[in-house]
Amino acid sequence: MWHEYIVAGTLEEALAALSSRAGRARIVAGATDLMLELERGARPGVDTLIDITRIPGLDGTSVDAHDLIHLGPMVTHNQCAASALIRERGFPLARAAWEVGAPQIRNRGTVAGNLITASPANDTITPLIALGAQVTMRSMAGERTIPLSEFYTGVRKTVMNPDEILVDIAFPAMKTTEHGTFIKLALRRAQAISVVNVAVKLETAEGHVRTAAIALGSVAPTIIRATEAEAQLAGKSLSDEAVINAARLAMKASRPIDDLRGSAAYRAEMVRVCTERALRALGAVQERETMPADPVTLSARQSIRQTRQVETASFPRATIKTRINGKTFSFSSGHDKSLLRLLREDACLTGTKEGCAEGECGACTVFLDGDAVMACMVPAPRAHGADIVTIEGLAQPAGDRAAVSGLHPVQQAFIDAGAVQCGYCTPGFIMSAAKLLEERTSPTVDEIEQAITGNLCRCTGYYKIVRAVELAAGVGHEIRSTQEAVIA
Repeated sequence: MWHEYIVAGTLEEALAALSSRAGRARIVAGATDLMLELERGARPGVDTLIDITRIPGLDGTSVDAHDLIHLGPMVTHNQCAASALIRERGFPLARAAWEVGAPQIRNRGTVAGNLITASPANDTITPLIALGAQVTMRSMAGERTIPLSEFYTGVRKTVMNPDEILVDIAFPAMKTTEHGTFIKLALRRAQAISVVNVAVKLETAEGHVRTAAIALGSVAPTIIRATEAEAQLAGKSLSDEAVINAARLAMKASRPIDDLRGSAAYRAEMVRVCTERALRALGAVQERETMPADPVTLSARQSIRQTRQVETASFPRATIKTRINGKTFSFSSGHDKSLLRLLREDACLTGTKEGCAEGECGACTVFLDGDAVMACMVPAPRAHGADIVTIEGLAQPAGDRAAVSGLHPVQQAFIDAGAVQCGYCTPGFIMSAAKLLEERTSPTVDEIEQAITGNLCRCTGYYKIVRAVELAAGVGHEIRSTQEAVIA
């Protein structure tokens, strides 16, 4: 899929490599979109990937003296959804980030990457437009900052130059007088592209709207503002009449098309419905009710998350050196494939299954530096200097686990509950469930369902799978981090 893969040690190294390759290189942060584009031949002429995931300091979230919230280019959707700062002072963005994909995708996919992909259906662009965000891009020639509303020129088109890296996303922190939310309409509960999405931010005083921002996604070539609806709300209370009129004006602002996910007429009507729902939720101060207070992330505790810097390396000249299930591996091949295929074809660890190879089924779930990810969405050289756990490394000696057989409690529970039919999806489900039990010792059914939203099963109907996770959680022993166990 690519010929050269560079692991950059500093941002300056990444910029130099990008500049010298005249449009032939792309940046790897999460790569969840890029991997699919390369697999499908949608990026002709790209032969080099530049990995910035090991550069320290790029995944920070902060607020500055001017009350601007800043997101680094490596802030993932899960980090955003779980951030106390974003949830408190940028709630529409937190909610949108939580709606993206599934936990494994959110552990890799970055907010910056979502912006750069520039699809009008991408979830985090809409709230950031409503929040008045700006983006900063850097190249060897210098730095420039522009409003996010000026960043897009069309479907999957931006003003970024081939030698630029998006280094910062910033937006004004919401004040105590401001409230906002995000509503996504999709064809299923998770792992779905928006048919329509709407972000609303209101500033209120004494029960009346002072200013309003209403952004609409997936209904035009770029994210658009419903300016007439915003103006109609100014100075009014959120009465039935005001809400209904604003929702109709938002529908009027949309310019949807027909496609496989919905007709133009359906989309227009759903803009009205979603805008009305958002405004009513804000009026009743109920916008947070359907957002988990502590969302499941399937990610490592910060104390064991691997954050060390890896020295600059270029593949295929270098050797991929990694630890898988506690053992050291060196690969002189496989630099130009996904981590899934490196594990199966080069490491001969075939327990990790290839179901869809595009991040839809979860059969290839593994732990990468403590986080559950879909291996098909990770470039193989990302394994360099990393710690990886696959289904083969999950089970531990009997003395180290509750199950007499030596199996992980989740593995034993799947057997006891009969949570397997064809079994092809089972490794992915077990990996997701095992990571959940590191994160939650006594998960609720809702948390179990959150954890397995990225795992698809054709056979079981999920009931016994959920029951198996409940059984594993009831073993009565603390589930020690698998990442700690295999690298100890």
